[in-house]
Amino acid sequence: MEATINELQQIVTDYSQKIRNLSEADLSYHSSPTKWSKKEVLGHLIDSAQNNIRRFICGQYEVTPPTIVYSQDFWVIANGYDSMKPDDIVFLWKLVNERIVEILSNMPPESYKNECNTGKHEPQLRTLEWLAIDYVKHMKHHLNQIIPNSFDIVYP
Repeated sequence: MEATINELQQIVTDYSQKIRNLSEADLSYHSSPTKWSKKEVLGHLIDSAQNNIRRFICGQYEVTPPTIVYSQDFWVIANGYDSMKPDDIVFLWKLVNERIVEILSNMPPESYKNECNTGKHEPQLRTLEWLAIDYVKHMKHHLNQIIPNSFDIVYP
């Protein structure tokens, strides 16, 4: 878990500045009416972080694996990320991910194997350790959408 925590911290440190360097026009551009802008992709990463914070915390103490699902399109629309100022959205992304770094750093190793249900229609049990590793992969995938070719990754 230490490698995952360190990698996440480094990504947040490096990419909060790289994303700040992008123009408002670049961050707000929609390639089509059905595609997210880069601000919305970053907003999706904020939503993912918020849902994973709940998973990482509740999964440590709930006796029955908690069910925490995420309806990504609804969350992105409900949060109105396209209308946010670029500095605000980058700062929020940085803060929620620094929280995840802290939560994972404070997690006792015996909790790594605790499970959380992420399934929308049927149970999908994942360990907290698996969720943390997948969270970083998921972030890299979406950061490639914001700053192309940042990471050599295929997600899922």
